[in-house]
Amino acid sequence: MVALSHLFSSSRPTPAKSLPYESGMTPLGTARERYDVKFYLVAVLFIVFDIEVVFMMPWAVAFRGLSLLGLGMAGGLLEMAVFVLILAVGFVYVWKRGALEWS
Repeated sequence: MVALSHLFSSSRPTPAKSLPYESGMTPLGTARERYDVKFYLVAVLFIVFDIEVVFMMPWAVAFRGLSLLGLGMAGGLLEMAVFVLILAVGFVYVWKRGALEWS
């Protein structure tokens, strides 16, 4: 069916149809421009903290029932403290790299 529709379709290419769509504007520059590393660091930072919120909400709901190594609620609190510590190390790394400073 795909081959038949390709063979029997009418195609009228024009220069306007061949241009890439850029909100009705003429494209400026090339699509192969390099991005600064800070862009990727901020993107990763956003994803990390977004995932942190996704994991913290169910943890907060189930906090009273958590038990780690038989420690009761203190075990659940210890578990989240380790998780937040790991994320804090990533945050400090991005902060020291200067990704949070806009110029």
